[in-house]
Amino acid sequence: MLRRLEAGFAVIGDTQFLPGYCVLLTDSPSAGRLTDLPRPRRLEFLSDLELLGEAVENVCARRDPGFRRVNLEILGNTDPFLHAHIWPRYDWEPADVVGRPVWLYPVENWTAALGPQQDSLRSELTEEIDRVRAASSTS
Repeated sequence: MLRRLEAGFAVIGDTQFLPGYCVLLTDSPSAGRLTDLPRPRRLEFLSDLELLGEAVENVCARRDPGFRRVNLEILGNTDPFLHAHIWPRYDWEPADVVGRPVWLYPVENWTAALGPQQDSLRSELTEEIDRVRAASSTS
């Protein structure tokens, strides 16, 4: 886990073939969809998603000149609880997937384990979450 946010938990993704991939997990275990939350809680979850997306964008842009953008996704087709994916996208991605959903990457990409090689990335993401959160509370 990177940080506890208002309506969930920011975590680094368990695979990092696109460095910086993160997931926002709801703190309401019974919520399977965004609409399972009361409207104020939905807005808090979406605000957390925006905050985490900005933090990922900032870190990835600093670390890699090939960074292009982040994709934010709430899917829920596999895991039955509310969560959102924050996918950084890069210019160096293979031509056959660069403009397509990350879910079309070969299965081999999904088996790489998260490890100590991501420690500096974890630290940068956590620091950036704190920075973005502090900046948003003063505006």
